[in-house]
Amino acid sequence: MFAVGWGANQFSPMLIVYRHSLGLSAGEIAGLFAIYAATLIPGLLAGGPLSDRFGRRAVVLPFAALSPVATLLFVLGPHSLPLIAAGRALAGVCSGMVIGPATAWVQDLSGGDARSARRAALALSAGFGLGPVVAALLAQWAGDPLVVPYLPHLALGAAALVIGLTVPGAPPARAGDQAGTAARRWPPAALRTREFWLGVALPAPFVFGTVSLAIVVLPEEVTSARTLSAGYAGLMTILAFATGIGVQPAARRLAARWPRAGIIAGLGAAAAGAAVSVAAVAGPSQVLAGLAAALLGLAYGLCLVCGLHDAEQLAGPHDRGTVLAAYYVLAYLGFAAPYGVDGLNAALGKPGTFAALAGVAALLTGLMWVRAARVRPAAGASSSRTEAAYSRTAP
Repeated sequence: MFAVGWGANQFSPMLIVYRHSLGLSAGEIAGLFAIYAATLIPGLLAGGPLSDRFGRRAVVLPFAALSPVATLLFVLGPHSLPLIAAGRALAGVCSGMVIGPATAWVQDLSGGDARSARRAALALSAGFGLGPVVAALLAQWAGDPLVVPYLPHLALGAAALVIGLTVPGAPPARAGDQAGTAARRWPPAALRTREFWLGVALPAPFVFGTVSLAIVVLPEEVTSARTLSAGYAGLMTILAFATGIGVQPAARRLAARWPRAGIIAGLGAAAAGAAVSVAAVAGPSQVLAGLAAALLGLAYGLCLVCGLHDAEQLAGPHDRGTVLAAYYVLAYLGFAAPYGVDGLNAALGKPGTFAALAGVAALLTGLMWVRAARVRPAAGASSSRTEAAYSRTAP
């Protein structure tokens, strides 16, 4: 998960390099984002159910092996837009086919340990965070900025595959048992519950929506085209992912003690981060933008860990991959936030756009608070019984 996350997100700061070195238009930059999303979503939708049917190893390892191949295409064609686009498309497929099944694999190997959501989130977040940071630093200060930033992932991807080959797999669903048969029904029981759609799906887009605002939108909003650099984008990425990773132990404890506390805290951090962004883009102020990125990173870490925890609680062992993949699909919708911001800027202006986002996040925070208060478990119940009573609403 760490290696594939690295490969998926290392490309983000490179868009600045490609824009300056290859003279790409805004439409071509948007197209490179769209190609990734167009292959990522089908990969997520296919990877989860396939891993439930055939096992985690059978799905994860082949696409983990293809992840550095996608990076190799960037190295082989640094000035070829078709090869760059092909690399992005393959990276999207690999991310989709690995992330959901690998998260379920972590849960399988954790034996029901409540820390499994944090483990998966930590591995993915570390890859997502370090990949673009290293790529940005190498692009800014190393030679050959179109090639050197990708070399670390080639080595990391190969090493991760070798290690992954030694990891035991979980058995796939058996055709003859009742649970295995239920796992092949679509949609799984967990995805037919009100708890999933109101408690898990509704805040899911804030996972990657907040971090995309921090690492994609804010760097461009507080700098000019002349001063925007891969180094500053890398710094914003460090701030966002450092706070997002740092809060994950607390997020795991919140998720275990009160299933909605982490989500409420995450949405509150998103509202605060968007509010600080109003002042940052009005200035503009790179310092305030850094503070906003840290708050948005907190929102990312809290929402990711607690969302995964709640999705895992709703899923069973034979449909876990499918349920987690569905959660990631909803979370990845947040990467459309930069496009939404561009559209709203024309109507509301930059400060007005972030004020509107802060209002939406604050409203959803209040709604989740009210919903959590209505179903708060009785005092004195054990944490495991609390989670079961709260989250398992489907037969």
